[in-house]
Parts: sequence; structure tokens; C-alpha cells
Amino acid sequence: MSDGPGMVQLISFIGEISRGMSEPSISPVWCREILNARDPPRVTCTHREYEPKSNNKGTMLPLDDMVHRTFFIGSTEVAAIRSLIPPHQLQQHSNFGIIAAYFWRCRTIALQLDADEEVRIICIVNAHSKSVNQQLPNGYYGNALAFPAAITTAGNLIENPLAYALDLVKKKKANVTKEYMDLVADFLYIKGRPPLTTEGLYLV
Repeated sequence: MSDGPGMVQLISFIGEISRGMSEPSISPVWCREILNARDPPRVTCTHREYEPKSNNKGTMLPLDDMVHRTFFIGSTEVAAIRSLIPPHQLQQHSNFGIIAAYFWRCRTIALQLDADEEVRIICIVNAHSKSVNQQLPNGYYGNALAFPAAITTAGNLIENPLAYALDLVKKKKANVTKEYMDLVADFLYIKGRPPLTTEGLYLV
């Protein structure tokens, strides 16, 4: 019914009413039909996040056999990771992107995959942003997420410097535009809502 940003917005509405306001400062908007497929729907590009891997052995990791650990990433840790990036590239990347790319690379090293194994990372993108999806009205609190997948091989990810992974992540996130959201809606409609491909996936 709602994603994280939408839920925060809805709770804010309720908070305003509970504090005595007669109505919320921004009225909630339903309008779920806004993100429907177009008529007629059309697919003009590939959506690798929903495509099965094509060049590898289908390595499936047993999720019930994973080790769970908590890592605290504070300013000292972020500074240590940022030191791995050439100074002239630092301003181009957010802390979120740097941390995501770093752990994607570390995880791939730890899994000891063959060099030609395909690996992918999905950083969930908030499509509520006006810069991403201008068709969403102010107050819309439904799901509006994108799952662009950056894909490479384990060998390329490990052998190249961290900036290589960072560029892959940044380019994929930058692709999430209104046109991209329309194309995804069309694709899901035509293909019958296929699930995300989970083989080799690191989801952030």
C-alpha cells in the first residue's frame, strides 16, 4: 500500500491531526492509477533487474546459511572508505553510494565467485522525488520505487578500483527518470509482473 517515504508522509498527516489541526497541511492523495501502464504499453529498452542471468552457472546462495553481522559505519569508517577513491572523484559521489559500492565489492570478494560470474547491485531509488517523477502530485503516499540494477562480472568488480563500482551505481541511479518509470510500468504490464532476479544480487 505504501513505501517508506509514503508511510512517513502518512504518519505526518496523522500527527498533524492529533496535534489539533483540522486538516493536514498537505492533503493525502490516492491516485494509484497515475503509475499504471500507458495505453498502449510499449517496451523500448531492456530491464536487466527482471531478466535472468545469462552467462553464469546459476549460483544460488542459501539464504538460511548466511552469517548475519551488524556493522557501525561512522565518520571514521566513511573517511577510511573515501580514502580509497581518487580525490578528483570524491565530490561526484554521496556517502550512500560509496558505502553501497564498497560493501558490494567486499561481499563479492567474500563469496569467492568465478571471475566470469555475473553480479548485480540494486540500490532502491525513491521515485517520489519531483526530479524523478514529475507526474506524482504533492501528497501522493503510495508505492513509488525503482529498482535499477548495475551489472558486471565478479572479476571486473574485484580487479578494478572502487571507483569502477561507484560509477556503475551512480549511472544506474541517474537513469531513473519519469520516462524510466513509465517504461517499467509498461514492461511489468506486458510481462505479467515478473519478480526481480535474485541470482548474484546485492540489494541495498
